[in-house]
Amino acid sequence: MSWITKTLTSSIGRKLIMSISGLFLCTFLVVHVVGNLQLFKHDQGAAFNAYSHFMGTNPIIRTIEWVLVLGFGFHIYEAFALVRRNKAARGHGYAQWKAEQNSEWTSRNMGLLGTIILIFLIVHLYNFFWRARFGGLEKIGGDNPEISDYDNLYLAVVSSFHIWWYVLLYVAAQISLGYHLWHGFRSGFQTLGLNHRKYMPVIKYAGYVFSVVVSAAFASMPLYFYLFTNEQGELAANAPSLIHAVTSAF
Repeated sequence: MSWITKTLTSSIGRKLIMSISGLFLCTFLVVHVVGNLQLFKHDQGAAFNAYSHFMGTNPIIRTIEWVLVLGFGFHIYEAFALVRRNKAARGHGYAQWKAEQNSEWTSRNMGLLGTIILIFLIVHLYNFFWRARFGGLEKIGGDNPEISDYDNLYLAVVSSFHIWWYVLLYVAAQISLGYHLWHGFRSGFQTLGLNHRKYMPVIKYAGYVFSVVVSAAFASMPLYFYLFTNEQGELAANAPSLIHAVTSAF
């Protein structure tokens, strides 16, 4: 067992953990963004609240949540550990400057991008996940349990997306996420040895498309509610006809 421990605690082992946990979290992002698209339905949040209730009460989903927490934990811890190790191993002066000049901006600033995402994640989890699990959200139907005992998470989302600083933080985090995914997606495959010259261009292109689509989809949600809806989530009179047409398609 000692060779396993030595491998996982080595620089290569840490990068393997980062790659595997990162690619696993990419699957979570896909599920999360698809579920959040329910926000665009013109049903006063019924579909989104039903989706949220299912995700919060289904025993299989609740079990997977712990796997997800471990995935985030490993990824965040190893990210900070790698940043510290890289700084300690990095040279000084001209050699260091030349190495930084020859690397991509995203590669040099993965720590910064990850920190922005982490700050957003803490605020986001408290605002929605913590309140949904441990109270603090208005119930659908108010105090009448015969109508529904679902948490009205839709109302909480709409209210949050009308707070300018939260929208700004959300969009900044999605921009950071896009850069983070762009670099991390292809780096993950390279670390796992899946970097054959025949397939790598496809992986790079897929990573670019994935990072842009996922981050843009997430960023569109707060911008849509802040710019085009009232505080009940209904489209405002000044919303462009194209917005009406797109949301009606949902």
